[in-house]
Amino acid sequence: MSIKKKNLKNKDNEINWEERVIQVKRVTKVVKGGKKLSFRAIIIVGDEKGQVGVGIGKATDVIGAVKKAVTDAKKNIISIPLTRDDSIPHHTYGISGAAQVMMRPSAPGSGVIAGGAVRTVLELAGIKNILTKQLGSNNILNNARATINGLLDLRTFKETTEKRKINIVN
Repeated sequence: MSIKKKNLKNKDNEINWEERVIQVKRVTKVVKGGKKLSFRAIIIVGDEKGQVGVGIGKATDVIGAVKKAVTDAKKNIISIPLTRDDSIPHHTYGISGAAQVMMRPSAPGSGVIAGGAVRTVLELAGIKNILTKQLGSNNILNNARATINGLLDLRTFKETTEKRKINIVN
């Protein structure tokens, strides 16, 4: 896995995006004249402050595939709420295809207990304490997308009370 840091100016703010290549795979397509070779890259981009995205790119060379994947990942950035302990606010469950990922908040100091693509997504999102379990498929792309799907469902206490129109008196 390679790690790169890039600057992207976004609305007068400078964001340091960290990119990680989680898979580069050689794929073929059977055409009339034979087989056409290309490369598929899966990249995860995050700022370690609650923003993360997953992207894929295909090209005839690896560098082109990685560039396309980075562009795709930056288009698909999501924001997630983090607690003071750099964990998630509540238990969540994500699904993508046959891949399922269960995520639970964890005590400070426990670290990221996850494997593969799930670990990479959570680290680049800035989550430091979490328990996860991959269920179903071992497909790297589907597990990364299932993690993103689960993170999209996260809500803070304040957001939930506003949505339900409940007034909390201190």
